[in-house]
Amino acid sequence: MPTFQAPVDHVRFLLRDVLHIERYSNLAGFADATPDLIDAVLSEAGKLCEEVLQPLNQVGDREGCVRHADGSVTTPTGFKGAMKAYAEGGWLGVSVDPAYGGQGLPYVLNTAVGEFASAANLAFAMYPGLTQGALAALLTHGSEQQKATYAPKMAAGEWLGTMNLTEPHCGTDLGLLKTRAVPQADGSYAITGQKIFISAGEHDLGDNIIHLVLARIDGAPAGVKGISLFIVPKFLVKEDGSPGARNNLSCGSLEHKMGIHGNATCVMNYDGATGFLLGEANRGLNAMFVMMNEARLGVAAQGLAVSEVAYQNAANYARDRLQGRALTGAKQPEKPADPLIVHPDVRRNLLTIRAFNEAARAFMLWSALNSDIAHRSEDAAARRNADDLLGLMTPILKGVLTDIGFENAVRAQQMLGGHGYIEEWGMEQFVRDARIAMIYEGANGIQALDLVGRKLPRDGGRAVQVFFGEVSGFLKAAEAEAGMAPFTGPLRVALGDLQKATMWLMQNGLANPDNAGAGSYDYMHLFGLVALGYMWNLMAQATLRLQAAGAADAALATRLVVGQFFMERILPETALRLARLSTGASTVMALPAQAF
Repeated sequence: MPTFQAPVDHVRFLLRDVLHIERYSNLAGFADATPDLIDAVLSEAGKLCEEVLQPLNQVGDREGCVRHADGSVTTPTGFKGAMKAYAEGGWLGVSVDPAYGGQGLPYVLNTAVGEFASAANLAFAMYPGLTQGALAALLTHGSEQQKATYAPKMAAGEWLGTMNLTEPHCGTDLGLLKTRAVPQADGSYAITGQKIFISAGEHDLGDNIIHLVLARIDGAPAGVKGISLFIVPKFLVKEDGSPGARNNLSCGSLEHKMGIHGNATCVMNYDGATGFLLGEANRGLNAMFVMMNEARLGVAAQGLAVSEVAYQNAANYARDRLQGRALTGAKQPEKPADPLIVHPDVRRNLLTIRAFNEAARAFMLWSALNSDIAHRSEDAAARRNADDLLGLMTPILKGVLTDIGFENAVRAQQMLGGHGYIEEWGMEQFVRDARIAMIYEGANGIQALDLVGRKLPRDGGRAVQVFFGEVSGFLKAAEAEAGMAPFTGPLRVALGDLQKATMWLMQNGLANPDNAGAGSYDYMHLFGLVALGYMWNLMAQATLRLQAAGAADAALATRLVVGQFFMERILPETALRLARLSTGASTVMALPAQAF
């Protein structure tokens, strides 16, 4: 039976000592986030995830969801009670505007809670996570009446939300979308079409489900310029705000899938369902991208979350499992064998996972803080820089954290040997669940293309220059600090590799777009490595300063060793990524299609 302990202490360290959250008390909601409140939020969230959500993880995997003859869907045993506890605790509204029933706390706190929930029970966490994404789109683009009608119920967890993009013939290329929206005399629209792969599309966890559906208004332009976004509730809302008549939509079937069995992944049929335009007509992607970008950050957190819970269980096993003797002589001669943890290769695997996890968590929270600055700061320059960094980093976070998160789930499974392949130990579920994160919300190859083709050249490369400037400025200021050389030296080399790769793409991508396409995936991972290396430098600096001030916590010394492992054994991969990228597209594109 797998276990999970929320990394509360590490998040507290990151918020307090690395990100210095107290410096942002001028931002809306931050003054309320006192150290005591932050501790309470993290501790209570951790307790809920450990005691309520985690014990249901294998239950959800075994039972899955069940669709009944009337199209209704039942979630696994215990999920309804867990959702009730999650909603009553106010966890869906942590960072939602208090005007709509939320607590208005920093988004960075909500991000930490989301990681805990996904690590404890990924399939369950998707229900509130999707609701928060739908709520963000609604609050950004909805009318005052729409926000008043839906937002308080969603923030309270009484009503849940979804996003409906994909169609059987249309995945990433939304210009092929066929779902129709026919204007009605009362100002609503009749929505007709089929959507597939709709996570949480039908379930029994709330009194209503608020679907956000992409569709094309009759007569709208072809392609993505003619797509609009609609609010299509499962139950139409009566004047008193309560659910009314059932809308003309249904779950046609449930997908039978590799993992996340506890989440209802639905084929949704809309048969003239009543929908309400959200935002401007023909600008649906603009509205949907609010939700998609938030969802991509949530999926990045899923990659980290599965890596974390898989690591914890692998480390526990390695400490307990007796197997062979240490190469340098028996460490526990009174026992028939030494524990697995004595073996260098076992330690290499575990350190590889842990070094990623701690840096990835810092990267997530650093990015979430930039989101808070972008949305809450009154300083226009600070808002612009934070928004530039967030936009640049979103595809990197999603692509890199989910790729490596899956690799780490496999590494952790390997630590258990044959037991890792057996259901009762839970490791094989982590591998299966982690795999989807690399695919949904834009497959990772698409994230790489988005980074190179859109984010990198946007505004003349302003965002990447902001990042280069921040890292270079840090290195200049920190390289003379005692103890920082093992961190700043490797980061300087890696940053140089990233700058060379960026220049190569600028020079060769325009001349031949295939060069950019062929190098985009390596560039995304090279960028991710540098970002993670920067996070380790920030953590090392904070740790060394705490030690210099007299702190003697053993966790501080441990953190420096883990960080140095990253700098020595993982960060040098930037050279490999640069070498691959610089070969261009000639070999990649040489074979005719028939040769594959």
